[in-house]
Amino acid sequence: MSAPIIAIDAMGGDFGPHCIVPASLQCLAEIPSLHLALVGQSPVLEEIIARHPAVDRARLTIVSAEEVVGMDERPTQALRAKPRSSMRVALELVRDGHAQACVSAGNTGALMALARHVLKTLPGVDRPAMMAAIPTLEGVCLLLDLGANVDCTAEQLYQFAVMGSVAAESLGIERPRVSLLNVGTEDIKGNQQVKAAAGLLQQAGDINYRGFIEGDGLFRGETDVAVCDGFVGNILLKSSEGLAHMVALRVEALFRRSLISRVVGALVLRLLLQFCADLRSAQ
Repeated sequence: MSAPIIAIDAMGGDFGPHCIVPASLQCLAEIPSLHLALVGQSPVLEEIIARHPAVDRARLTIVSAEEVVGMDERPTQALRAKPRSSMRVALELVRDGHAQACVSAGNTGALMALARHVLKTLPGVDRPAMMAAIPTLEGVCLLLDLGANVDCTAEQLYQFAVMGSVAAESLGIERPRVSLLNVGTEDIKGNQQVKAAAGLLQQAGDINYRGFIEGDGLFRGETDVAVCDGFVGNILLKSSEGLAHMVALRVEALFRRSLISRVVGALVLRLLLQFCADLRSAQ
């Protein structure tokens, strides 16, 4: 069996190929088993790669794609008007079996729309969901959806729970605890969609459903998978990142008040900044 290949949308993101290509080459240098396919405008990619003569080209493929999806473009524009975008071509490599995964830092809405169109969904799954590992006191909690689906039905929340549970199992968590994010833990709390989703999960014998959970319980590590619609999930993620960053800045200012505080702060601040970085990477 040939080595797995990861397709990289080399043109996407705020900084495009000038950030993505060097980062990809660094990954190749650090992981000997890694094989990459960089997808994008070939002349641009080759020019950047030429600045790194030590690259192992046997593990690096360039796949030409002339068009680029802008960060501010509507998903429908990327779907209908750009058949040769780097994002779409990278997804097609996965569809056609030439790559086993696709990575893009580009337009999230366009990526979700193109992925659903090109790769389709599994039977029984209506919509894809975005998921991230949120740091907790016990380790991490998988949170989904994070913004792909602002409005969700009870059936879709149930599907997210199934996908999150499977993802947690693939990470080595045995019988992952699954909870619905809600405004309270009592059965009478929540909107109709959340209540109906709870009923579906209670009837699913193959899911370790633990009931409702509030935001503070998530960070205490009371569940392994937290399920919500994309509106709630995105607000929770961004608010948590902002709070962690604010706390780090306030603590830094406090530690700068005296020499002793600076010494202590040098030890503590690094941990706070790492926590902020963990939240940012979850986006």
